[in-house]
Amino acid sequence: MHNSAREPLIGYRKIMSTHRQIARYAALACCGILSINTTFAQINMGSATFQNITISGDPAVNSAVIRSRVFNDYPGATFTGVNNYPSLISLSEANVVGPSGFANRDDWRFSSDGTTDHLFGHTEYWSISALITLTGTPTSPRKEAGFRLDSSIGGDGLFIVNTDAHEIVAFGGPLPFYSFGNTYNSGTPILLGMTYENIGGTNGIVYSANGVNSPFLPMSNTEQGVLDGSTLGGYLQVVGVVPEPSSVALIGLGAMTIFLRRRRA
Repeated sequence: MHNSAREPLIGYRKIMSTHRQIARYAALACCGILSINTTFAQINMGSATFQNITISGDPAVNSAVIRSRVFNDYPGATFTGVNNYPSLISLSEANVVGPSGFANRDDWRFSSDGTTDHLFGHTEYWSISALITLTGTPTSPRKEAGFRLDSSIGGDGLFIVNTDAHEIVAFGGPLPFYSFGNTYNSGTPILLGMTYENIGGTNGIVYSANGVNSPFLPMSNTEQGVLDGSTLGGYLQVVGVVPEPSSVALIGLGAMTIFLRRRRA
């Protein structure tokens, strides 16, 4: 016997059941988004160790100081620094992920008192070296580390290695450009050195990488040498990852579409 009075109730129950299933799938999709974002956070990290740090010449240097988050585009990342100068300085950044930004950068700088940066002079000649190991997980986006010669007027001079282009290269600020090629691999120790000296009245730089020296390279900046008040040391820079929530949301939308098709079937 047909009971037309029960049909609205049955239809209502079906609709409510469908809504409950959709709600479950929506919750699962949200969990998926959180899980994928967590995955992003776990796979973008970088670290640099500087071992057996040496400095010779005129500077009255006896220590080093760490200056974390010179760039702080990803404040939710985790920074770890260890300062056992001169045997070891290590810098690391984990979970360098966020909605926007370029990179996090951490420096260490030579010091004469263990508290403040030593300010180098134009005629204060020196030679530095360290065994540097840069590790990036993954190797792209870029992680880079090496020596920095910084001046608020003359810009930043870098002698670095990086993980994505595999460069061993010097450039920027007062430093002459020089490349040792694209042979560096993440996780590989490399002995880098840099000497600032005067030859025949000309200030210049000699770079070294694993015992191979560049020629003497005259400094052609306006001051023709290191600017008074410059800082010198090392650094780590980790370019951040910006998750793509639109693509992640499509995963959840696709799952819900499959569910609805099954329900209609």
